[in-house]
Amino acid sequence: MGNVTVIGGQWGDEGKGKVIDWLADRADVVVRFQGGNNAGHTIVVGDKTYKLSLLPSGVVQGKLSIIGNGVVVDPWSLMDEIGRARAQGLEVTPDVLVLADNATVILPLHRDLDQAREARAGAGKIGTTGRGIGPAYEDKVGRRAIRFADLSDREALETKIERLLAHHGALRAGLGLTPVTPADILAQLAEITPQVAPFVKPAWRILGDQIRAGRRVLFEGAQATLLDVDHGTYPYVTSSNTVAGQVAAGSGVGPQAGGYVLGIVKAYTTRVGEGPFPTELHDEIGARLGERGHEFGTVTGRPRRCGWFDAALVRQSIRVGGVQGIVLTKLDVLDGIETLKICTGYTLDGRPVDYLPAGLRDQARLVPVYEEIEGWSDSTQGARSWKDLPGAAVKYVRRIEELVGAPVALLSTSPQRDDIIMMRDPFLD
Repeated sequence: MGNVTVIGGQWGDEGKGKVIDWLADRADVVVRFQGGNNAGHTIVVGDKTYKLSLLPSGVVQGKLSIIGNGVVVDPWSLMDEIGRARAQGLEVTPDVLVLADNATVILPLHRDLDQAREARAGAGKIGTTGRGIGPAYEDKVGRRAIRFADLSDREALETKIERLLAHHGALRAGLGLTPVTPADILAQLAEITPQVAPFVKPAWRILGDQIRAGRRVLFEGAQATLLDVDHGTYPYVTSSNTVAGQVAAGSGVGPQAGGYVLGIVKAYTTRVGEGPFPTELHDEIGARLGERGHEFGTVTGRPRRCGWFDAALVRQSIRVGGVQGIVLTKLDVLDGIETLKICTGYTLDGRPVDYLPAGLRDQARLVPVYEEIEGWSDSTQGARSWKDLPGAAVKYVRRIEELVGAPVALLSTSPQRDDIIMMRDPFLD
């Protein structure tokens, strides 16, 4: 039995939470390795719905859950989320949850900066969640970030805060924000530190011990490949690397530890926020997909833009993400649509293109090339075996496999945990 890495293959919101929860039942450890509380996973278990942002999905089943060093963490948001999870009956204790001591702290000043920049940008805004994720990553690579290990060392903390404010003071003044003093930040951290400190540990060491002991590890990605800061639709991306290659750097393990890579993709395409979207639909079918798929952001509640399945984008995500098998979700949302379309490539100024160009203006001018495929009238919702699917639905899935160049390992047919058809066991590959 090996390890498994799960990443998104589109623009996020592909249903990773349910799939990760299903896989977590067979894993011993679940690890978050990038992102922050700008990402969200929804898990439905019976009549309970859990909405997680920072907490790894393993907490729902009481599995050892690790927030790795590649995650930027708002401690106030984390403690609020722990409180909500406990109110729903989950036991979130330091025995279950580990927070990397070398992870970066998101401070209130990061949220201030994020929101002020977006407001100043006007029509040119990127569409961030305003949670301070980007500014926190900027401070991390700028070598001025506060890390959780610093919270227990008052002298070192004071020095680091001075360095941090030497940068942020000028930014705040330029944006018309109220000045922040070292005393302000020290007071904020003094309040939250006793609450978060029991969870702070050397995550790389704990995870390494688990791997050496033969435990099965599930690495849980946030956002998706097309939001990767290098490989996504830049600048309309997140501030971290979301591909499977980030597992090693973001959790403190070797590059071989990620194991089998699963890419989650919807049977259609959605996107939250700004940026190019070649197959976006502004018609009745687009509205139907959004309504039937309950397409609203887990964290922000923003409605998602909807469109046809884009095989060219997913094919590219599979290559840069190292994906070995895909999980196709929300097939049931397509029930009852007479004719479906799949984007197989594009034209750019009249010439054929089979990938997403890196240039923003080129991306905006792409015209999708569609292949039509017969839809189905019977319901696929809740199907748990291949024979339960209508013939046309099977053909649709098989055609997607051909176009993206990867097999469907798992097929999800509803939000419920057990409504999954498994074609291949990722833990055995």
